[in-house]
Amino acid sequence: MTRIAGTVLTLESVAAIGFAAALAYGLTALPRGLPAAAPWLVLGVVSATVRGGCGFLSARTGAEAARRAKSILRDRMTRHSLALPLSQRPETGALMTAAIDRVETLDGYIARFLPAKAAVSGLFLVLVATAVASPVGAAILAATLLPFIFLMILAGTAAADQAAAQFQAMMRLGAVFADRIRALPLILAFQAEAAETSRLAQAAGDLKRRTMAVLRIAFISSAGLEFFAALAVALVAVYCGFNLLGLAPEFVQPFHFGHLDLARAFFILALAPEFYLPMRRLAATYHDRQSAETAADGLMAIAAQAPPAAAAPLALQAAPRIRFDHVMLRYPGHDHAVLDAFTLDIAPGQTVALLGPSGAGKTSILNLLLGLVEPTQGRVFIDDHALGPLATVAGSVGWVGQSPLITAGTLAENIALARPDATGTEILLAAREAGLSAMLATRAQGLQTDIDERGSGLSGGERQRVALARFFLNPAPLLLLDEPTAHVDAAAEEALVASIAKAAQGRTTLIATHSPRLAAIADRIVRLEAE
Repeated sequence: MTRIAGTVLTLESVAAIGFAAALAYGLTALPRGLPAAAPWLVLGVVSATVRGGCGFLSARTGAEAARRAKSILRDRMTRHSLALPLSQRPETGALMTAAIDRVETLDGYIARFLPAKAAVSGLFLVLVATAVASPVGAAILAATLLPFIFLMILAGTAAADQAAAQFQAMMRLGAVFADRIRALPLILAFQAEAAETSRLAQAAGDLKRRTMAVLRIAFISSAGLEFFAALAVALVAVYCGFNLLGLAPEFVQPFHFGHLDLARAFFILALAPEFYLPMRRLAATYHDRQSAETAADGLMAIAAQAPPAAAAPLALQAAPRIRFDHVMLRYPGHDHAVLDAFTLDIAPGQTVALLGPSGAGKTSILNLLLGLVEPTQGRVFIDDHALGPLATVAGSVGWVGQSPLITAGTLAENIALARPDATGTEILLAAREAGLSAMLATRAQGLQTDIDERGSGLSGGERQRVALARFFLNPAPLLLLDEPTAHVDAAAEEALVASIAKAAQGRTTLIATHSPRLAAIADRIVRLEAE
C-alpha cells in the first residue's frame, strides 16, 4: 500500500505541471478573450482537483498501511515477549514501551516517509517539463539541487546519532514511568514520592536536552532547504526577466530556443517552487525514518531472543491424574529453590489442598501446571503426558485467583467471558450455582448491573463468586484455586467454601490456601514449608 501511496503522490507532481501550464497559458490567453482561455481554465480546475485528491488519497492509503503494519507487529511483539521464559522476558515497562511506543514510531515511517521517498521521482518530472520549456531554466534548478543534497547528507549524518540518543531517552522515560505507576502503592507506603519524582524529573530533563539537540539540527537542515529553494526560484526569475528583456548573456542563447515568450517564462517560474516540493516533503519526514530505524533496533533485539518451540496445548476430556516427579524450581536471581525434589501424585477427581506460609511454593505449583514457569529439574505429568517447555493445559483449566479479572460492563458480560456465546439463561444458572442469588436480589437490574474495571460495588467474596460463575458456565476437568478466600470475611468465606466444594465435585482440584476451613473440603492436605 505504501507503493500505491507513493505512486499517487508522484501523480501530484504531474497535476502540478498541468496547473502551472494552465496558469501560464491561461493568463496569457485572457487578452484574446474568454473562449481562448477557457480550455486552460478547465485544465487548471481539473489539475487542482486532481492534486488535492492525490494528496488526500496518498495520506489515506499511507495511514491505512501504517495501521495494518502496526497492528500486526504489535501483536507479534506482544505474543513473542510473553512466550519468552521469565529469565529472558523484558520488564513490564520495557515491554510496554516496545509494544506501544516503539511500534508507534513506525506510523510516520510507513505513512509519510516511504510515500515521500517513492514520490521523489516527481522532482525529475518537473525538471523534464522545465527543460522542454527552457533547458537553461532546468539547468539552474539542477545546479541548485546538488549543494542541497550535499547539505542534507551532512545534516542527516549529524542528526542520526542525536535522534538515536533522543529516542533511547524517550524509551527510558516511558519504561521508568510505567514501572513507577505499577509500584505506586509501594512508593506511597514508603514515602518515596520525592525521590521518585526527582528521578523522573532527571529522565524528563535528559529527554528535553536531547530533543532540543535534534530540533536544532532539524532547523538547520530546514533553513538550508528553504535557502536553496528560494535561490532556485530567484535565479529562475532573474533569468526569465533578463530573457524577456532581451538581456540574456550570449552563451545561453543556443540553449533557450530564442527569446522566451511570456507564457513559457511564466510556466517555468510557476514550476520552480514545485521542483523542491518532493524534497521538502522528504526532509519533513526524515526524522520519522531515523526514529523508526532506532525503534527497529530495539524490536529486533527482543525478536532475536527466540523462545523455545511451544508444544501443542493438551486438551483434557476428563479429570486428569497429576504427578510431580522430584521437581525443583529456582527463579532467576534467587539463591534458594522455591521447590526442591517436590513429589506429589494426585488421583483423577481428587481434591488436594496446599497449605503453607507465603513463599512456600503453593502458587508456583499452580504456575507449573499452567505452563507459566518451567521446572529447573524434574518433570510434571498430566495423565501420561510430560509437560515440556511452554506446554500448557490452560485451555482445560478452571482458574480462581486472589484477584479475579473484572472488566467494565455488566455482571452478565463479566461472567460470559468464560463462554461468550452463552445464553442469558445459562449465565443466570451459572450465577446461581456460584451463590450469587442473594447479591442479585439486592440489585434492581440483576445481571445487567453495570460495574467498572475495578469491580466497584462488589465485595471480595462477590468477585470470587463471579470467577466461580465463569467456571460453572464453562466447567473444566481441572480446577485450580489460588487463595480464593484471602480477602473475604468469615461469613462470606463460609458461603464461598460451600460453592467451591460444589465446583470441585468430579474434577481434579488443587487449592493453594492459608485457610483451614477451605482446606477441610479437600481429600488430601499437603503441607509445604518455606526455605
